[in-house]
Amino acid sequence: MRNHAARVVTGTGRFPLLAVLATGGTIASSRGKNGAASPSLGAADLLALLPPMAVDLRPQEVLAKDSASLTLADMQRISDAVAAQLADPGIAGVIALHGTDAMEETALLVQLQHAPRKPVVFTGAQFASDHPRSDGARNLADAVRTALHAPQSGGVTLAFGGRALPVWGLYKFTSDAPDAFRRVADEGATVTRPLPAPVGDLRVDIVAAHPGSDGLHLEASLAAGARGIVISALGSGNATPALVAAIARARARGVVVVVSSRVPEGLLSPIYGGGGGGHDMRRAGAIHARLLRPGQARILLAAMLANGCPEAEIARAFESAPESVAT
Repeated sequence: MRNHAARVVTGTGRFPLLAVLATGGTIASSRGKNGAASPSLGAADLLALLPPMAVDLRPQEVLAKDSASLTLADMQRISDAVAAQLADPGIAGVIALHGTDAMEETALLVQLQHAPRKPVVFTGAQFASDHPRSDGARNLADAVRTALHAPQSGGVTLAFGGRALPVWGLYKFTSDAPDAFRRVADEGATVTRPLPAPVGDLRVDIVAAHPGSDGLHLEASLAAGARGIVISALGSGNATPALVAAIARARARGVVVVVSSRVPEGLLSPIYGGGGGGHDMRRAGAIHARLLRPGQARILLAAMLANGCPEAEIARAFESAPESVAT
């Protein structure tokens, strides 16, 4: 057993070799003189916090951003870095250190683009490195253990707050507790083939609905050149007649619209009418996301648009239960 304290390990052949990619986030953050926490620690700094473990670790700096600031191009850069490590035959798996605000989104992009056969584990922290409740070192150690004991089939997993969770259907449900993530439902993915095309040049927006909302924000996304739009709707995917009319205008321009919900849990169904319900949105040409919440719905839509998937395939990916999707 050894501790890999703040040094690059290229692989001894005695232990499995894991790549550890640093992208910023709370796990790499500490408070500055102004009292604000921001990313300041590198991958090697974080590895120095690990207890002795029978593993070799290869740190790599990819980004140093809070995940709320990540663009699709940034997420693509992280996905590309993961792919480069997976292509190394000496690498047994990859750990990605990431901010929690968008962790489930980048993790889903990696799964969609690469369908990795080696384990890829995302982790981070809810509390900065110098916070009394700092949880980054514990989560990193759990991520290493998860990668070392992952199923032979590989895939992308989140190790956080004592849990190891598949990425499909993940969402962050709390801002101030160590156990920060949940899944909408314990279901498999509806998309299993790789969607490798890059998403960095796409614009896919999320438009938030509220009681009485009109089509102004959706129209702004259209004017900005959005190729796809996700509606963060109310309830089971409902909004207003004005937003339904805006969806119809978007569809007439060939823009794909997916309706999700701001409600964190439960499967969605487009059953309500009244002019602004999910049933009306579907009649206007929108796709109703059965399970994925807005953040992950945006990533899936971007990946499918980038890969030129036909609208019928996009609709099946969002609306079907996994057991009814052809492989």
